[in-house]
Amino acid sequence: MSITKESELAGMKKASEAVALTLKEMTQYAAPGMTTKQLDEYGAKVLNAFGAKSAPYLTYGFPGWTCISVNNEFCHGIPSHKTILKEGDLINIDVSAELDGFWSDNGGSFVLGNDIHHHQQLIDASRAILQKAINHIKGGVRIADIGHLIETESKKRGYKVIRNLTGHGVGRSLHEEPSEIANYRDRSNNTRFRKNSVVAIETFISTSSTLATTLQDGWTMVGNRGGFMAQHEHTIVITDDIPIVLTEMNGIWN
Repeated sequence: MSITKESELAGMKKASEAVALTLKEMTQYAAPGMTTKQLDEYGAKVLNAFGAKSAPYLTYGFPGWTCISVNNEFCHGIPSHKTILKEGDLINIDVSAELDGFWSDNGGSFVLGNDIHHHQQLIDASRAILQKAINHIKGGVRIADIGHLIETESKKRGYKVIRNLTGHGVGRSLHEEPSEIANYRDRSNNTRFRKNSVVAIETFISTSSTLATTLQDGWTMVGNRGGFMAQHEHTIVITDDIPIVLTEMNGIWN
C-alpha cells in the first residue's frame, strides 16, 4: 500500500506493534522442552490481546497462528505437538497479522539457549545484512540493487541467499505489489521503491542451499542442498531518506 494520510500511517503502526511485540514475546517465551504448538498458542494469545488476527490463517488457511521453523526447516514450519524444542536449536518465527484492515509482517531467527551448534554467526550475518539493506532503501532506488547488496554481503561472509523466497509489499493485504523483493540482483526487475509505500524486507541467508523446496505437508520449506538458513524481516515505510521501520520494537537488531 501507499501511505496517503496520517490515519493510514497510524493504522500501520498499530498493526506493526501487534506483530512486533508478539514476535518479541514469543522469542523470549521459547524454552527447551516446549513444543512448537505450545509456542504458537502463546503467540496467538498475544495477538488476540491486541485484537489482531493471524495473516497466514486468514489468507491461506495455514494450520497455525504463526510460522515456526526449527533447524533444517527454512520457513513456513507448521506448529506441532510433536516438535519439541531443544537447547541450541536454530528457530525461526514469522508473525504476520491483520488489525483494523491493516496488515503487517515480521520475523526473526535465533538460537535457543546456548549456541552449541554454532548457528550464531549465521544469525548475526542475517541481522546485519537486513539492517544494511534497509538503510540503503529510499524512494527511487531499484529493487534489484538492494537484492545485489544482500547477495554481495552474504558472499562476503561465506553464505548464499535463497533465490525463490522474497520480500514483498504489504499493508491492505499480506502480499501486495511489489510482489518480489529478491535477495539477489534480478536483472529482469526494473521496479524501483516508491516513496510512502509499505514493504516487508526479508533476508534469507543460507549455509548451503540456494533454493527452498516444499515438503509433503504442503507448507514447510527446506533447502535444496540442506544446511541451515536465517531469516529476519521488518515492515517499513519508504521515504526520501532512511525508511520508517514500523516493526523495530521486535528487537531482532538488539
